[in-house]
Amino acid sequence: MRGHARHHLTKAAIAALPPLREAIAAAGLRADKRLGQNFLLDLNLLDRIVRDIPLASGDTVYEVGPGPGGLTRALLKAGAKVVAVERDPRALPILEALAAASEGALSIVTDDALAVDAQALAGEGAHIAANLPYNIGTALLVGWLSEARWLPWWRTATLMFQREVAERIVAAPGSSAYGRLSVLAQWRCDVRIVTTLKPEAFTPPPKVASAVVQLVPKRPAIDVPVALLAQVTAAAFGQRRKMLRQAMKSLPEGIAALALAGIDPTLRAETLSIDAFISLARAVGEIRADS
Repeated sequence: MRGHARHHLTKAAIAALPPLREAIAAAGLRADKRLGQNFLLDLNLLDRIVRDIPLASGDTVYEVGPGPGGLTRALLKAGAKVVAVERDPRALPILEALAAASEGALSIVTDDALAVDAQALAGEGAHIAANLPYNIGTALLVGWLSEARWLPWWRTATLMFQREVAERIVAAPGSSAYGRLSVLAQWRCDVRIVTTLKPEAFTPPPKVASAVVQLVPKRPAIDVPVALLAQVTAAAFGQRRKMLRQAMKSLPEGIAALALAGIDPTLRAETLSIDAFISLARAVGEIRADS
């Protein structure tokens, strides 16, 4: 069967499934706070999020924490192949029904997303899309951004976070939200907030607003080992209210690196540009290499 015809049948089979709320009620599935779950059930909103992903028919999407599969449905309707990692066994009956309707386009992996090899599961050139569980979202993103090989295996990442986390990812120098995550994300990716969502969009409504962030990997103009940059930003932002000459003392090479990189030691970390952090990390590396 040709891809277009199969996609048409898949869309029809998914449309024939019970509405999400009915499927959730039939399975007795309730969002579990311990798993950081908040279900997004508005299909129009989910379709809109998926339209912001540069998907071609047949592209693979790696999804974390699909829960009852609202975003999964939207991805499948858009013609994607989906590899979904879900650790909550209560969601499996709903996802298995969706997999049956997908004509093989949905693969379900029952495991902890922090423990699996995402690249091995999804393959080279996959997109990442997820309504990330609040309790592991940042850890997953940092892992995806910290891969030694860059450009990475994933082509884009379209991720839902608490709005506070989303704002940290896209924050500019000089803002209170600017920090380690801002530097790491913007050094290696073009980042933007795609849309914001009110708590009422979710079941149950979380206490805070959410936002969808899209990250597109890029080749940094200046490269340094990612572990070195992590050490430098940890030191600099570890005492963010203090001047760099105080904060950077936690690294043995910190003070000398400030001088080598030509950075004013009376500045605070939140005022430094991404390029300045890269220069500082390179300076630390040079000092270590010479010692």
